[in-house]
Amino acid sequence: MSDSDIKKGLAGVTVDETAISKVNPETNSLLYRGYPVQELAATQPFEAVAYLLWHGELPDATQLAEFRSVERAHRALPREVRAGIDLLPLSAHPMDEIRTAASIIGATDTAGAASVLDASGTPEENLDRSIRLFAALPAVVAYGQRRRRQQELIEPRDDLDYSANFLWMTFGEMPDPVVVDAFNRSMILYAEHSFNASTFTARVIASTLSDLYSAVVGAIGALKGPLHGGANEAVLHVFNEIGDPDNVTDWLNKALAEKRKIMGFGHRVYKSGDSRVPTMKEALDSLVEHFDRPEVATLYDALENEFVSRKGIYPNLDYPSGPAYDLIGFDTLTFTPLFVAARVTGWTAHIMEQMSSNALIRPLSAYIGTEERHVQL
Repeated sequence: MSDSDIKKGLAGVTVDETAISKVNPETNSLLYRGYPVQELAATQPFEAVAYLLWHGELPDATQLAEFRSVERAHRALPREVRAGIDLLPLSAHPMDEIRTAASIIGATDTAGAASVLDASGTPEENLDRSIRLFAALPAVVAYGQRRRRQQELIEPRDDLDYSANFLWMTFGEMPDPVVVDAFNRSMILYAEHSFNASTFTARVIASTLSDLYSAVVGAIGALKGPLHGGANEAVLHVFNEIGDPDNVTDWLNKALAEKRKIMGFGHRVYKSGDSRVPTMKEALDSLVEHFDRPEVATLYDALENEFVSRKGIYPNLDYPSGPAYDLIGFDTLTFTPLFVAARVTGWTAHIMEQMSSNALIRPLSAYIGTEERHVQL
């Protein structure tokens, strides 16, 4: 087998079909069930987009009200989950907290199953499990940040929509509509992106007929890596390193000389710019104006212009979302768990799709080790 036959990272390999999302090359638009994501982010609450990913159509008013009623019933942080998080050291990364929480939710929800043969669940059970995770993960993320700040747990409110309640549980005050809108847009933009690393991980696990929770836990592990979900944390670290827009040129000269990977730029799918960036940049601009922080926009523009002019590589979604989350008030370590809370909708949609027409995912490898040999006695 020649080197040209090996597709490192499965680059360019089509492994299955999906009806959930695609990038339309003609418009460079990311489509969720056919809808451009920028249209969804501009017009829909996150609950409606979650419903779309799971059911294939946007909900009507009655369906959305019914879905919200179920979601709000599962918002509170489960007692067992809080106890599990409290056992972790405060120095644990929040991604370890949310991975542990998802596992505890799964273990308690599937307790009593007769055997692993029953693990995969029915379509109805898996939709219920998806809603349970969608509803509970904001409480996990919010409690994690508050715990590290030595603050008390904030109980959810059932009179607020998903995004407003998420911010309420995190900060303990009613968020401004500008902030809610920016946060809601970010969650929609992060919700789904076809066969990315974490989604493919989830589908591989689901293909073994393991349970939905196990697939989500595996996906969280994949998302923790800085080449995937951890990039939005890294963007804030870059901003903090540079400090002042006047430092961009010198900082970039040094970074490129050291062959550093500049996080927040480039994408395996988009070659002419991530289609989600303009929508998130609009949200960031609204936050800059709301909080009167023009220096954030100045640094953002300076680094983008310098890097694109030199390398021809454009920002991805993590580039505007990092400073946006910082302005909202989230700790940098919380950024990737926010990604989890959003992407759990896409993961679970893919897990259910995988199980509906399953084939065990088991690729081949090209062996390059020592040829057969035998122990000398």
